[in-house]
Amino acid sequence: MVSSDAFKKIEAYLYEIPQSFREDMRVPARFYADSDLLENMLGDKSLEQLVNTATLPGIVNYALAMPDIHQGYGFPIGGVVATQVPDGVISPGGVGYDINCGVRLLATHLQREQVDPYLDDLATVLYHNCPSGVGKGGNIRLKPGELDRLVETGACWALKRGYATEEDLVRTEENGCIEGADAAKVSERAKKRGQDQVGTLGAGNHFIEVDMVDEVFDDPAARRTGLFPGQIVVQIHCGSRGFGHQICSDYVNRFQKVIHQYGIQLPDRELVCAPLSSPEGQDYLAAMKAAANYAFANRQVLTHHIRRSFEEVLAGKVKNHHVYQVYDIAHNMAKIEEHESGGRKVKVCVHRKGATRAFGPGSPVLPEVYRDIGQPVLVPGSMGTASWVLLGTAGSMNQTFGSTCHGAGRMMSRSRAKKTVGGAELREELEAGGIHIRAGSMSGLAEEAPIAYKDVDKVVEVVHGAGIAKKVARLVPLAVIKG
Repeated sequence: MVSSDAFKKIEAYLYEIPQSFREDMRVPARFYADSDLLENMLGDKSLEQLVNTATLPGIVNYALAMPDIHQGYGFPIGGVVATQVPDGVISPGGVGYDINCGVRLLATHLQREQVDPYLDDLATVLYHNCPSGVGKGGNIRLKPGELDRLVETGACWALKRGYATEEDLVRTEENGCIEGADAAKVSERAKKRGQDQVGTLGAGNHFIEVDMVDEVFDDPAARRTGLFPGQIVVQIHCGSRGFGHQICSDYVNRFQKVIHQYGIQLPDRELVCAPLSSPEGQDYLAAMKAAANYAFANRQVLTHHIRRSFEEVLAGKVKNHHVYQVYDIAHNMAKIEEHESGGRKVKVCVHRKGATRAFGPGSPVLPEVYRDIGQPVLVPGSMGTASWVLLGTAGSMNQTFGSTCHGAGRMMSRSRAKKTVGGAELREELEAGGIHIRAGSMSGLAEEAPIAYKDVDKVVEVVHGAGIAKKVARLVPLAVIKG
């Protein structure tokens, strides 16, 4: 593991491991932290994994890690790596198994006191209407060939099926569809796994939360995003389910078989990659985009289920229970983007694994309503703790290829969490604190206990202080739905 004498502090929240630390590093490795988070980082192999990513062919500027960094497959979760286009590499481990795992924030015009009497019923109906659990299928039946159309058109498929509005798509990263997705590059096994999982939550750290806006830190930005104190909002955190997981597995295996043909040597086989311009690299990119589109469609159908749940519980009881979308973003993706490096524009493939795109004001890819203030960034906390709405900044564009943190970040393994706390005990504790819990598995609940995660408020304070995101609003949970 990397020890504290291997790096130096170069700014208030920024540390650097110099390129001279190891002879195979092509660039320095940089990471964001405060003293407490730094201590957590030194407790696993995440910084060693960060150093390993600095050896990738074609890497530009730095290997980067956000303050929620923790150990992952090959790349650390919370890692950001940009490689040259077309001469750099693309790595499935730099995206993750749950391709386009992401967060969607929905909002209402309702105050907490209007919804409080119905929260228990709302939690129950949401749990019933939004299928969750390991391998759980949903109630969406796809016609022959329809899955191919879905993965190539993403949320546009959902719009045609009546599960979305035009405004939903406008307020989704890439308008809910990444161009260049190719269903032909996806295995039949992946398609089989994805056939019945559209509109499902899955398990693990995925959730649906009914939250309240606890505090606003930037009034003009909050007003622009439609947020106000005491407001009822909803978060969805999930991804591409078994479909994306299988695509990652398929291409890790394929890359392992051909990497020697390209003369690439790596310090960890889990970093396996291929030149972006190679047939394997291009095929993975097209399949990864298909998984990303699947995830956009998945969160969109869940949005439809949430809207009908609010209708079912609140119609005739409160006025204006309409649910509208604030934004939807990914935090497991590789994207071809233009950024500045060395005073000039360069095209790069930005891997964000457990990191969120955080484009600053003026970016032409942002919807018009947010273009002058920056991209909304959604940072879910661990179950039972706060979540955050941030904005991308000019600082994130200058420092991190337009990237910031994606959550609290684990500091305890799932197995250790289950040994430390019981699921039934945790549910009782959370419900005693006023949070309505609906979960299909007590062991799954224990895995996601708040003690297993870093303090999300500290993580956000670091990215805010470092200038790679700006605080807008803090959310607290009222009801949590898990698999």
